[in-house]
Amino acid sequence: MTQNTDTHHRHHRRRSAAFIGGGLLAAGALAFSVAFAAGETKPSVSINVDDKPLARTASDSYAPVIKQVAPSVVKVLVTERAKNVPVQDNPFFNDPRFREFFGPFGFGGPGGPFGGGGRMQRQPEQNGLGSGVVVSADGYVVTNSHVVTGADVIKVSFNDGRELSAKVIGTDPKSDLAVIKVDAADLPAITFADSDQLEVGDRVLAIGNPFGIGQTVTSGMVSGLGRATLGLDYEDFIQTDAAINPGNSGGALVDVRGRLVGVNTAILSRSGGFQGIGFAIPANMTRSIMEQLVAHGKVTRGYIGVMVQNITPAFAEQFNLDKTEGALVSEIVGDGPAEKAGLKTGDVITEFNKKPIKDGRTLKLTVANVAPGQTVPVVVARDGKSETLELKVGELPRDPDDREGPAVAGSGSNEGTLQGVGVSDLSSRARREFDIPARIRGALVTEVAPDSAAAEAGLQPGDVILEINRQPVQSSEDAVRLTENPKSRKTLLLIWNQKGTRFVAVDETGDR
Repeated sequence: MTQNTDTHHRHHRRRSAAFIGGGLLAAGALAFSVAFAAGETKPSVSINVDDKPLARTASDSYAPVIKQVAPSVVKVLVTERAKNVPVQDNPFFNDPRFREFFGPFGFGGPGGPFGGGGRMQRQPEQNGLGSGVVVSADGYVVTNSHVVTGADVIKVSFNDGRELSAKVIGTDPKSDLAVIKVDAADLPAITFADSDQLEVGDRVLAIGNPFGIGQTVTSGMVSGLGRATLGLDYEDFIQTDAAINPGNSGGALVDVRGRLVGVNTAILSRSGGFQGIGFAIPANMTRSIMEQLVAHGKVTRGYIGVMVQNITPAFAEQFNLDKTEGALVSEIVGDGPAEKAGLKTGDVITEFNKKPIKDGRTLKLTVANVAPGQTVPVVVARDGKSETLELKVGELPRDPDDREGPAVAGSGSNEGTLQGVGVSDLSSRARREFDIPARIRGALVTEVAPDSAAAEAGLQPGDVILEINRQPVQSSEDAVRLTENPKSRKTLLLIWNQKGTRFVAVDETGDR
């Protein structure tokens, strides 16, 4: 590391090193879907639930199952009246790998969560088609948020020929779920399964209305679990190879007993058609969000005020962990629930509310069932020891900054003692140039050799080093001192930049 000052330069010559994993950092505080506070009297939806494990036996025909389930899957027809809308210019919407099932009102469409632009254009009347699932006998239907977002008129078409008008009860774009309701009784409500019991290899059926040709059933199996691919805030998708096509959005994914295990949502495709990879929102998540939308018309989300990273093998070594599981706390929001509970930067959350935590996404989804105001136990690994803290979950502010969600670090083995890195003190000029807040204290990175391990780690000029090997850095002199005569050629950094705060491990053991 080289210290750069206005009066002198201090040089330490070291050799370059190998690759370290950079970090994909989405700065901000974790936010979570939560259940209702106890004692509230709110509207509710009465649904059928069968949580018995699936009997995994062979079957000669799916016909009995389809006869049972088909009446519960409906066609959702929507109309959006002519209006001025923003021009679609979001690059995500133009990515050919991702195709939504629902014509004009896709994710990137007008009113969608990924729609873009301040430029306006006149949109003629639009008609679209999706699918839905009857979840209660008194008229509640669950579908995708992107199916009904922006719609002025919604109609639901049943297998018996009835077509009824529907109203939106609530939408949740963060999970892409919505609940609509028709004025009817004695409807054929589907039965929910416990989607947590699904296993890769279980057979499933996808039912919906692809391309508007009529109700269609395709078969396949569960190809994967816990997928997060679309960039939504809350993703825990079931992956299936059962054929799904445009028009299937909001349709049912059922097991061989005819129980709902998921709501079909999206496909991964390079052609726009089905290519063997489809995604469905698990039934358990669907049920939780649906109940909140029915009771409140919205989903209340909790807030604990941390940024986290996934545990790489290098982090496991640095933090004295015996496995690469847990959520590494890289930043704590001041005066937030986590700080009040006593969490510290460098803690690894291994359990939340008595549930094991595999990674940052698991933490986010686990907290989804905890109501704001509820106090839960949090188990952390700290300095090689396990500690249990009590944390009172807060509520996400109405207008938080846009740094929401877990900051998940990239994988890879990390390395180094900062060869080829130049640092300086944080001067007023540097703070203005890099827009560094006054609260930030550390050493400013002024240069990074392109072929160094630090460069491969993602370290860049403008980053601020806050800690080296868990020791605080207040100046460039501290940074240089802490990299001299290291006990190990593996260095753990805590850095800050405009994206937030994260840990980086640099490993130069291969360059001796």
